[in-house]
Amino acid sequence: MIFSMLYAFGVLTSTYALPGSSRINPSNASYVLPQADPNPSQRAADVAAEKAGYLYGPSLLGNASFFPAGDLGQKRVAADVALFVKNASYITESIEKEVGPVEQIVTASGGFKDLSSYELLYKDQWKLSNPNGVAPGFFTNYTQDLFFSMERLSIGPFSTRRLHPRNDTLPFQVEDAIVRKLTGKSLDNLHKSGRLFFADHSYQAKYAMQPGRYAAACSAYFYIHPKTGDFLPLAIRTNVGSNLIYTPLDKPDDWLLAKMMFNNNDYFFGQILHLANSHAVAEIVYLAALRTMSARHPVRAFLDRVMYQAYAIRPVGAQVLFNPGGFFDQGSAIDHNAVFSFVDQFYPTLAGLFQSNYLSTSLQSRGLLHSPHGPALKHFPFAEDAGAIVTSIRKFVEKYVREYYPSHDLLTGDKEIQNWILEANGETKVLDFPAAPLRQMSVLVDILTQVAYLTGVNHHALNSNAPSMTSGTLPFHPAAFYKPIPTAKGVEDLVTYLPDLNQSLNQVTLTMRFNRPTLPEEKGELVDMFSASSFLQGQGEG
Repeated sequence: MIFSMLYAFGVLTSTYALPGSSRINPSNASYVLPQADPNPSQRAADVAAEKAGYLYGPSLLGNASFFPAGDLGQKRVAADVALFVKNASYITESIEKEVGPVEQIVTASGGFKDLSSYELLYKDQWKLSNPNGVAPGFFTNYTQDLFFSMERLSIGPFSTRRLHPRNDTLPFQVEDAIVRKLTGKSLDNLHKSGRLFFADHSYQAKYAMQPGRYAAACSAYFYIHPKTGDFLPLAIRTNVGSNLIYTPLDKPDDWLLAKMMFNNNDYFFGQILHLANSHAVAEIVYLAALRTMSARHPVRAFLDRVMYQAYAIRPVGAQVLFNPGGFFDQGSAIDHNAVFSFVDQFYPTLAGLFQSNYLSTSLQSRGLLHSPHGPALKHFPFAEDAGAIVTSIRKFVEKYVREYYPSHDLLTGDKEIQNWILEANGETKVLDFPAAPLRQMSVLVDILTQVAYLTGVNHHALNSNAPSMTSGTLPFHPAAFYKPIPTAKGVEDLVTYLPDLNQSLNQVTLTMRFNRPTLPEEKGELVDMFSASSFLQGQGEG
């Protein structure tokens, strides 16, 4: 599971030593169901030892899922962090080599004179730290409305929903003449015809600002154009200060600032959602498995593979990213306490829900896919790409499960699997998990597919390389503003609201610390998910 590196955040410590535990690094013996294990008594003793050694400790980074405790739990965390440190050196060293020349280039050009100057932060730079660079077309298209709105359907697809024509009321009003000029319809008509969408970050208004930094708490309308079918922005409300409502008919700088303010809010939402969803949910499902399944169980082997380095993430975040004065505080408008508040609010209601966040379930529940109300989105990049990947993962999982469970009785009679499901629904407190007992192989396929999706698709859409390539790039996605949010329209110089060179380099280098440019060499890309030799050797013959 890929998030960032401890070394990349400047922390190297000898306290995280690799343990010599066979339970953390099981042998490559063939995986086998408990019913067929030639040594059931030894297997039962091993499972009992793991249950005693993996305990439920308090959550890290907000009130999310339990974190591993106990003797084996602590050793597992230490092992994961140690691997994190080992793998992270490349990106940190690369950033240190490359940041100086970038600073010199921007300084020599006279700094940021206008928005286009921010391209100097990226153009022909970061060949080691970010070899793929910024997404093609970013600096030619970022002022376009379609570019802005389609980010909601590609790199940030989790905050937007279609307003139900009957069950939802309009969150705010927009002047009728403006709506008609933009769309040819009234706001009410767009709503009742199922063409109106909404994204709401008003909850961020309660977060405290750091000195000298500012942010809004935007809500936004998007709509499907009645004639072109394009998915476009309609209005953005700041929910702070004078609570201004911006539209595409405002002066270009006012409207562009509004889109930047929304992006600031949406970027925070996506990054912390990924922490509370991709990480916290997959981790707790896995912890229940560690306590109930032998390392020789094929389902445990599957989870061992997709949860690689999983338990390094939250300790690293607590130590150097979301700690007081840490990397988050150094660049964000809001401080690290907002992270904890977000997790406390959204883990039990959104991020922590297991079945509700199945890819198709989530998209359909928000009216983005197969909606019975209103027209379909004519282009949905995230669903198109993620859907294809999840379909492939599911096909593999189906074959994998049926290889070990050729009959229904083998599943219902597998005490380790059944105990896993009971544990997840009981002491582990996985939210919205499939109920016990597990009777259908399709449900097991759902569970394993979802864990692989969380760690290999959902995660990478929000984090990993995404911030440095798209979602965290300047000037369109600032982590903070450096002038108060306007109380009246008429902005004259957008650059004065944006980070200066030092602040910009803080943001740029932080986004790159999540990168893993050496993944191809490490066989850690998505295509390598199930091709590791350690995983394949354990399958035995067949």
